Amino acid sequence: MTRIIVLPHAELCPAGAVIEAEPGKSICEALLENDIEIEHACEMSCACTTCHVIVREGYESLEAPDEVEEDLLDKAWGLTPTSRLSCQAIVGTTPLTIEIPKYTINMVKEGHSKK
Repeated sequence: MTRIIVLPHAELCPAGAVIEAEPGKSICEALLENDIEIEHACEMSCACTTCHVIVREGYESLEAPDEVEEDLLDKAWGLTPTSRLSCQAIVGTTPLTIEIPKYTINMVKEGHSKK
């Protein structure tokens, strides 16, 4: 199991958390399995940015994002050089420290429709 430190988030994880994740699972799956209800509007299909996280430690241990993920990340609120979509970032054996951004952009939840 790999340790993931989740930095405090006012709504989802006010005190922060230290969780264990099985290598090969996505960060999103690990968060959800540990009752940290990160948004994932597209059901982890790499079609939105609601599961955006910032990897504060351990970023270099993750596989590089593909072009689709990079294009989506360009639309994420609070983008940083170590931002990832948690549904696409697969946990390895290196411990990670992540931050869930304060805001997310959820077009469906906000009442926007595709036209």
